[in-house]
Amino acid sequence: MRIDLHCHSTASDGTDTPAELVRNAAAAGLDVVALTDHDTTRGYGEAIAALPAGLTLVTGAELSCRVDGVSMHLLAYLFDPEEPALLAERELVRDDRVPRARGMVARLNDLGVPVTWEQVERIAAGGSVGRPHVATALVELGVVPTVSDAFTEEWLADGGRAFVQKHETDPFEAIRLVKNAGGVCVFAHPAAAKRGRTVPEARIAEMAAAGLDGVEVDHMDHDADARDRLRGLAKDLDLLVTGSSDYHGSRKTVALGAYMTDPEVYGEITRRATGAFPVPGTGGA
Repeated sequence: MRIDLHCHSTASDGTDTPAELVRNAAAAGLDVVALTDHDTTRGYGEAIAALPAGLTLVTGAELSCRVDGVSMHLLAYLFDPEEPALLAERELVRDDRVPRARGMVARLNDLGVPVTWEQVERIAAGGSVGRPHVATALVELGVVPTVSDAFTEEWLADGGRAFVQKHETDPFEAIRLVKNAGGVCVFAHPAAAKRGRTVPEARIAEMAAAGLDGVEVDHMDHDADARDRLRGLAKDLDLLVTGSSDYHGSRKTVALGAYMTDPEVYGEITRRATGAFPVPGTGGA
């Protein structure tokens, strides 16, 4: 089985619509794909309606968290999307994205960059607005060559000249909320140092004790040494090890299925989940 458990659509900061994402996943030869948009489940309906035969959809979300001043992302799988407490927290995070993005536009203007809110809004196209949309605006203006080049201290990285903080959930609270909603929690790209400061291993151990299920090891932002270290940590903490593309369509160069999750790990994720179940494709529109 070919399983990719971390993908984004236009419901957040990907460039494929949810329907295009599942069709492209099938075309890429995947058997299982997860839709994990940032702090939103808005893409579920469209993805399910378009799900091709032979492809299974795992519903999820990538939750924005912060601990000890360090931003981190938590992949939540197969939770009940209508569970009130988790829904309220997702809405709180999502609602703070617009003023935060407007703040980044203002800071860029102060730095002499002629980006406009209308430009960012057009790029987001109704999705959950985030830094990648602002980064794409910088690419359009020729300020940086790629989206990744915008995530530096010069521009949008944590603590960067145009960075603006948003509401982010304490990860221990996020784990509790996801678990109460019947979901499974995996720490996304925990060693992606080029994105900024990373969470210390001691904190990850505390999260494991609090119910964290796994860590995303095989990821484009992890080099070989980081993967080896994370595999050892996962073994020590009895955590599941996942691999995922973190696909964003044309916004990033990584392809669907570039990194994948072992079928046995996927099976364990589905066994642990009680809030929702994977959706088998029957031949969507």
